[in-house]
Amino acid sequence: MTKHAGRFGMAIMLLSTFVLHDGLHAQTYPTKPVHVIVPYEPGAGADFITRLFIPGLTEEMKVPFIVDNRGGATGSIGIGIAARSAPDGYTLVTVSGSHTITQAFSKVPTYDLTRDFDSVALLASTPYILAVHPSIAANNIKELIALAKANPGKLTFGSSGEGGGTHLAGELLKFRAGIDMLHVPYKGTAQAISDLVGGRLSMIFATQVMPQVKAGRVRAIAITSAERSAMAPDLPTVIEAGFSGFNVGAWFALSTPAGVPKPIVKRLNDIVNKTAQIQDIGIKLMNQSSAEPLLGSPEQAGAYIRDDIQRWREIIEKAHITLQQ
Repeated sequence: MTKHAGRFGMAIMLLSTFVLHDGLHAQTYPTKPVHVIVPYEPGAGADFITRLFIPGLTEEMKVPFIVDNRGGATGSIGIGIAARSAPDGYTLVTVSGSHTITQAFSKVPTYDLTRDFDSVALLASTPYILAVHPSIAANNIKELIALAKANPGKLTFGSSGEGGGTHLAGELLKFRAGIDMLHVPYKGTAQAISDLVGGRLSMIFATQVMPQVKAGRVRAIAITSAERSAMAPDLPTVIEAGFSGFNVGAWFALSTPAGVPKPIVKRLNDIVNKTAQIQDIGIKLMNQSSAEPLLGSPEQAGAYIRDDIQRWREIIEKAHITLQQ
């Protein structure tokens, strides 16, 4: 008993030492500049949203937060660099919905957002607008589904490309509603919206379609946010039509390499949330990008990312979607 008690006491002592070390580290952190890897080129959505938070982080933490753009390979290059960085709190990375989709498609992913990273905070999201051409006899989701069921395979939906978020949103609606529609991929959303306006598409899930809606060229019938959005408060959500969990769109979050002391992750989370309030980031997001702040705890951010991976993995498998290499 004495031997076991001694080992138990030693384990408690070691654990206490680690906890004390992490706590002291968090009290002095940060003592040098913090690098924030954005795995996209300057000017991309992830870059724009990340940079909105940088002044507040720098001001609150009293050290420079430096954006490091590492674009390429649909965001995978920057993510890989971040995953290999030291877990000391001096490297952050902006992750996005594109990363969860990439992981959902990969049988053997080069990175794992839930294993290789610790979530710090959700930043913002831009929901998709489900818009139809005015010739489509549907003013809401239920009428659209009824029309699709009466005309199987005849309605078309465009996307920014095979396997992208706008494509998978359409596949998710097909699966959840039990309807058959034809997917038409484009090399970018702009051309797809142009064809929707021209009547060559029936519908689209997109983030950039509101100008066409306001001009009366297409009709918005739903939004994919969890709740109604301030940018279109009269537009019902897909969830309101009875499709629980249909909360999809372009989103962004901050993560660290796995293993950063929890007190540091918590402090970073607190500052991100505080920055969103004192810098009026919600107003800036809405005015400049139609995005809305998400925020929340590190645990909520981690759950959001896990759920996103699982949602897309399920749809990819059920719809038998494959990407050409």
